[in-house]
Amino acid sequence: MTDQERSLVLGPMLRYVGETDATVWVETAGPARVAVEAGGRSWGAPTFSVKGHHYALVVVDGLEPGGSWDYTVTIDGALVWPEPDSPFPPSRIRTIDRTRPTRLLFGSCRTTVPHDREGHRTNGVDALRTLALALSRGEEEWPDLVAFLGDQVYADETSEAMREFIAGRRDIEQPPGEEIKDYEEYAHLYWLAWNDDANRWLLSTVPSCMIFDDHDIRDDWNTSWTWHQEINRTAWWHERLMGGLASYWVYQHIGNLSPGQLADDEIYAKALAAAADPGDGGSELDLTDEVFDLARRSDRHPEVYRWSFRRDLGDSRLVVVDSRAARVLEPHHRSMLDPDEMQWLDEQLTGDVEHLLIGTSLPFMLPPGLHDFEAIDEVLAMGTRGRFIARQAEKVRQSVDLEHWAAFNDGFVEVFESVMEVARGERGKPPAIVVFLSGDVHNSYVAEVVDARSRHGARSRVVQAVCSPIRNPMPRGVRVMMSLFARGLVRPMRFVAGHSKHVPDPAYPWRVTDGPWFDNCLAELTVQGRDLSIVWRGGEVRDGDDAHPVLTTVSSVRIPAAVTS
Repeated sequence: MTDQERSLVLGPMLRYVGETDATVWVETAGPARVAVEAGGRSWGAPTFSVKGHHYALVVVDGLEPGGSWDYTVTIDGALVWPEPDSPFPPSRIRTIDRTRPTRLLFGSCRTTVPHDREGHRTNGVDALRTLALALSRGEEEWPDLVAFLGDQVYADETSEAMREFIAGRRDIEQPPGEEIKDYEEYAHLYWLAWNDDANRWLLSTVPSCMIFDDHDIRDDWNTSWTWHQEINRTAWWHERLMGGLASYWVYQHIGNLSPGQLADDEIYAKALAAAADPGDGGSELDLTDEVFDLARRSDRHPEVYRWSFRRDLGDSRLVVVDSRAARVLEPHHRSMLDPDEMQWLDEQLTGDVEHLLIGTSLPFMLPPGLHDFEAIDEVLAMGTRGRFIARQAEKVRQSVDLEHWAAFNDGFVEVFESVMEVARGERGKPPAIVVFLSGDVHNSYVAEVVDARSRHGARSRVVQAVCSPIRNPMPRGVRVMMSLFARGLVRPMRFVAGHSKHVPDPAYPWRVTDGPWFDNCLAELTVQGRDLSIVWRGGEVRDGDDAHPVLTTVSSVRIPAAVTS
């Protein structure tokens, strides 16, 4: 084993990039000092540890807007990135240029299986890896950011390699069986997800932001109060949840934050303070207790910590919303967001930006037939037709994942009203387009508020764009059902919902304008002045070359700005 293999475990990952600064994340094999070198300058940070694993997040500052620099990474002075004889171009940091139109990748739901013939047969081609290969060959224009909108890892549906790791450390016949149990297993799960050469290179050179969805923790996470009570009766859940939230903070969340936000973060501020004043001979800071305490507190009292975040991209603003951990689950007062989170989101929903992008792992505007179905189920689960029907509705909710925004109507109505106020110009100059970006549902589509200007006075188009899965195709039978909810069942479900005094009518009706399609894909949103274009692209194996799939176009949509005159 080489020195490089001993020292660099995972990464580097280019995470936050602003106009003049950036952050680079790594996992190392032991305590060390990590340095990023670019343009004849060097920036460094000592590692911190969590549960015996070692990490560093290097802040690279003092850069010029719109610049581009190849960078290298050293650990204790030894070069560890790029790897020797790497077939990929140098990793680089490219800061935001406000005059450059934004190119944003987004998608969700990516399983980790080998990129061979069998893996392609069972899970399809990895759209992320296919794009990485195309970028490395110079065949695609460079994106400014990739937004992973949930299910970066599957803690409840593990791969063969993950199951082998689990079986090597505990009895797999005991709960939680083949599912992830604790932080150590989460750390290996992230390694499996991100260690492929092509994807590792892409994540080192394209900035990324991330938000969790249910499978990052467990299917149906925080679906309902009943689910919450049932899962907490198990002997293994608490350790699983603590490991999941703690590892999420380390592997995903801190990279979402700007250097200024890192300094304000209650946990990461301690890492910065330790770096500024090493003391104790420069021994490594252990943040295990602090991170796990945060996990415990944020689970019991979601208002104590915010997982949501915002990125400013020059011509666009991206607001990414936690639609899992901040839920209100009381049976008669359900909301996707608690009051503190709702207030924060409301403060971000303003105009005076060309395009307002709202990232939420769960689609805000589901296909209308499915929205009505979930709204009906929510009303029945609340007991409007008696306890027996309520129990059956709860079983249906959990078995077929009826827990999107439609199943939390109070929060849905409040957010929709705020968005329409932005679109009407009541919160500053209205954006050309307001777009919800989402994943989760294992199909991709576009929906839009119907006659937003003539019926609701909107001066912005209000659109939902979904990209899912990156790599986890939906079974064919379910594809038929989803297509029906998008098209054929819209009127029947609206008829049923409209004849119930308990099921609310959406104030701002919408319809699916494009899709659904079911391929593995990754979407790219491109700003074209006041217009947007979105292209969904997947991968295809040709001539039996499973290692080098070719990029294909699944679908494309152009979204012109609203006519305001």
